[in-house]
Amino acid sequence: RRGGCRAKPCRAAVEGSQVTVTDNPCAPRAQKWVQGIALGGGWMEKKEIVRFSHVTKQYPGTLANDDVSLSVQRGEVFALVGENGAGKSTLMNLLYGMQPVTMGEIFIDGEKIGPQHCPEKAMEMGVSMVHQHFKLVPSFTVAQNILLGHEPKKGLSYDFQAARDAVRKLSETYGLYVNPDDVTGELSVGLQQRVEILKALRTGAKVLILDEPTAVLTPQETDELFRVIRRIVEEQGMTVILITHRLPEVMQVSDRVGVMKRGRLVQVMETAQTSEREIASLMVGRDVIFDELRQQHEMGEEKLRVEGLCALNDRMLPALRQVSLSVRAGEIVGVCGVEGNGQTELAECIMGMRPQTGGRVLLCGEDVSRKTPGEIRRRGVSFIPEDRMTTGVDGKASVAENLLVGKQRRPEFSLLGGLHLRRRQVKKYAAEQAKKFDIRMSGVDDPVSSLSGGNMQKVVIAREFSFDSPVLVVSQPTRGVDIGAIEFIHEHIMQKRNEGCAILLISADLDELFRLSDRLVTLYEGRITGSFRTEEITREEIGYYMTGGVKDEESEAKEELRHG
Repeated sequence: RRGGCRAKPCRAAVEGSQVTVTDNPCAPRAQKWVQGIALGGGWMEKKEIVRFSHVTKQYPGTLANDDVSLSVQRGEVFALVGENGAGKSTLMNLLYGMQPVTMGEIFIDGEKIGPQHCPEKAMEMGVSMVHQHFKLVPSFTVAQNILLGHEPKKGLSYDFQAARDAVRKLSETYGLYVNPDDVTGELSVGLQQRVEILKALRTGAKVLILDEPTAVLTPQETDELFRVIRRIVEEQGMTVILITHRLPEVMQVSDRVGVMKRGRLVQVMETAQTSEREIASLMVGRDVIFDELRQQHEMGEEKLRVEGLCALNDRMLPALRQVSLSVRAGEIVGVCGVEGNGQTELAECIMGMRPQTGGRVLLCGEDVSRKTPGEIRRRGVSFIPEDRMTTGVDGKASVAENLLVGKQRRPEFSLLGGLHLRRRQVKKYAAEQAKKFDIRMSGVDDPVSSLSGGNMQKVVIAREFSFDSPVLVVSQPTRGVDIGAIEFIHEHIMQKRNEGCAILLISADLDELFRLSDRLVTLYEGRITGSFRTEEITREEIGYYMTGGVKDEESEAKEELRHG
C-alpha cells in the first residue's frame, strides 16, 4: 500500500499465505509482511504496545476524556484526529505523564502506569513526545540540545568529542542525519524538528508521539518527515502516534486512524478503508465539503500597494527587505513562507503596528506609511491578527465587549461620545453577530477567554468583517481551529472577496493558501522570491521558492505585465 497502491489483494494475498506476490505493485513490502507472519508477526498478531482501558479525565466543569478504550499496536503509525476540545491532546498528555488519570487504566507494553506517572517515568517506559512548539536552546549546538541533561563528561569537563560521536551514532541508527556542531538556532525549521525527534529518541523510545508535526514545514520538509516516520516504524519496529488537523497527511502516512469527539473515541478505522470526507464527517457530525471555493470573476482597481518595504524585527535585525506587492478589489493574494521569514512584520507594518525603515504603504492611493493603527483602520483596513489571544481579543472582557471594539463610540451603542454604553443595544447587536457567525457560548456576557479556540477566532472574524472595509489583512485565520470552523471561516473569507474586498492572506497552511488565493507570493528571509497565479504552480514547486529559490527577472516582468 505504501508503494502507491491501496489494493486489497496485497493484504489478502499475505493473509492467505500466498508468498508469491510479485505481480502486485506493493510486492516488496508484502513480501516483508509474509516473512513477518512466518516469524509470528503480521496484522492479526501484532503486539499491543499501548492500551487505554476506560480512561476518564475530569477537570473542574469539563469532562476532557470520557471512558476511552483504545489499543495501539507495535510498529504502526496511528493518527488521532478530532475537533478542538475533542480530548486527543489530553489523552496523549495522560500517556506521557503530564496529567494524572481521573479514572481508568493505561498500559505501556503490558505494564500499568502508576499514580506517580510523569514524563521522566514515561521515557523510562519507552514513550517520548515531540511538542508542536520546539523545546530547544537556539544558542546550543545540535549535540548539546540532543544530550541536554545527559552530557558526557571527561573528568569535570564536557566531552565534546563523545557528544559528537553519540549524536552521529543516533543519527545513523534512525536515519535522521544532522551535523552535531551546527548551531540549532541557525537551522531550518525542518532540521530543528529533526533535532527534536532525535532528542526524543535518545532514550530508546518504543512509542513516539508527534503533536501537529507539520504545522511549520514546507511540502518538501513534510514529505521528508513522513519518509523518516515510515523508516523508523518499518526498520526499528517503533510506534508513532500522530496528532494532526490535516486529513491529507492522515491518509498519506498513517496505518490506522482514531476519531475523537467531545471526549469520546467514536471510531477507529484502517486508513486504507476510509476517506478524508468520512473522517471529517465523524469529527464534526455532518458532511464537510472542501471543494474548490474560488470562482473566476472580474477584479477591480488596486486597493493596497506595498512598495520597497523594509523593517526590523524585535531583535533589531532586518525582517523585510524591499518587499513590494499589490492587491486589487475582489482579489486574494496569499503570502507563502516558512514561519519567521517576515510574514508577521509585513502585517504589522501595513497596520501601522511596526515602524518601517524604508518603503511605503498605499491604501486606495493614499500613503499611510506614517499613520497610527487607529488612523489606518478608519481609512478602511480590517485586520485579523495571527495571535488572537495577544492582539485579537481582550481575554478579560466579555464576548459582547469584544464584538463591539471599534464601534463603542457610535451613537447607536453609546451616549456622550462613548462615556456610557447602551447595554441593551450592545447585547442585542452581539447576539445578532453571534448567531450570524455561529459563535457557540452560554451567553454574550461570557468572558471571551472561556470560548474554544475556534469560537474565539469567530469573534475576531465577526468583529472585523462587520466594518465592510475595502481592504482586509488576514494572518493565520485558521491556526489551531478544527475542521468545522475552518470550513466556516473559509466560506466567509470567500464571501468578502466576492463582495469586492481586497484581501492579503498570510498563512502557514499551503492547502489553505491554494484553496483561497487568486495569486501567491513567496517570502524568504524578508524578500519576495516569486509571484504566481495559483493554478500555474504546484505545492511542491512553490516549496522551492519558500526556501530561497528565486523566480527569474524575465518571468517576474511578464507576471507584472499580465496582472497590471
